[in-house]
Amino acid sequence: MKRILSYILLALIASCSGSPGEEEGRVPVAKANNEYLYADELTNLVPNGTPAKDSLEQLKKYIDNWVRESLVIQKAESNLSDEQKNVEKQLQDYRRSLITYSYEKELVRQKLDTVISPSEIEEYYNNNQSDFELKDNIIKVIYVKVDKKAPGIDKLRKWYKSDNMKDREQLAGYCHQFAANFYLDDNSWLLFDDLLKEIPIQTYNKELFLQNNRFVEVADSTNNYFLNIKGFKIKNSISPLSFEKENIKNIILNKRKLELITKMKQDVYNDAANNKKIEIYIK
Repeated sequence: MKRILSYILLALIASCSGSPGEEEGRVPVAKANNEYLYADELTNLVPNGTPAKDSLEQLKKYIDNWVRESLVIQKAESNLSDEQKNVEKQLQDYRRSLITYSYEKELVRQKLDTVISPSEIEEYYNNNQSDFELKDNIIKVIYVKVDKKAPGIDKLRKWYKSDNMKDREQLAGYCHQFAANFYLDDNSWLLFDDLLKEIPIQTYNKELFLQNNRFVEVADSTNNYFLNIKGFKIKNSISPLSFEKENIKNIILNKRKLELITKMKQDVYNDAANNKKIEIYIK
């Protein structure tokens, strides 16, 4: 591969016309104004095993990109003030921020306590309920979508309304066998708008609909839809704890992260101060 690449570079060099370049002992392959690209800068660009034709195309593409970028950079430098071109401070600030972030990330990985008890979640919820105002309506629901030609629709109509354990088992078995879609976990809260994407319910007042309906049956050209609304919360009311648990966990974890990082920074400062490693020269 190195031999093939050498031939390619020689071909490129031979095709280049003009100045031998500014650096003695180096062979230029391209020039953009007074800036040169040298052959030795191309030697590691092409992966081993690349066919010679493809290697040549990749090298030509690299050279073309180099020329274009060099010209733009030179244009920028000629039109910017010295202050605007001084990126050293920006690079230094970026490096400091990146190193600090990497250290904080590793500190969190090693030291953060991620265990959050149910009592902590409940305490946070009780102390911050004003933060948990619902932006949307939510419901607890049993929902079944079934083809109109499916068997046992009359039994389904009985089962989906029932709280009897045996009827619930019959409903689950039926759904797994015949339903096109279903949801039977009536202990969990769902966004009402998400359910409306599945069921062709037409209503101009969602809150009024929830307040005045318990068992809902609707149909389209091919399917029947059965809905048992087991509970609901209207938007702008306080969201239930069970709906906010994951959100609260994330809030508590983020709070712990901030506390951990703040403590680390203060400990570092205190350690340096106690060991007289800090001096302020402006009084």
